[in-house]
Amino acid sequence: MAIILNTPRGRYSIAPAAPVDAAGDALVITLALERADGIERVALRCRVARALAGAADLDEIVARLGLWLERDFEAVRETALKTIRAERRMHEFVFDAANRGPF
Repeated sequence: MAIILNTPRGRYSIAPAAPVDAAGDALVITLALERADGIERVALRCRVARALAGAADLDEIVARLGLWLERDFEAVRETALKTIRAERRMHEFVFDAANRGPF
C-alpha cells in the first residue's frame, strides 16, 4: 500500500520497503519515500512500540506515519539523508512512551 504525501518538495509516495521485523516489544517498519518524478528515493526505519501500535494493522500504522512524515517532512528527510550519507545506514526513528509521534 502506497500513500501519497504532499510536501514542500512535491508529491512523494511512502510504502513499506521490507517485511515488518517484530523486534521484541516493538515493530520495525522499513519505509521508502519516493518523489513522484522519480528523482529522489529515501529509505528509513520506524521502530514503533507494540503498546502504541495496539491492534492496528500495517496499513493503519503506515497511514499514521504518513501523516507524521507529511507534517515534519523536511526535518525527517534531512535526518534520513544525513544518516545514509555519513553512516551508510538507514536512520531509525523510535516511537515509544517517551516519544509518541503520530500514535
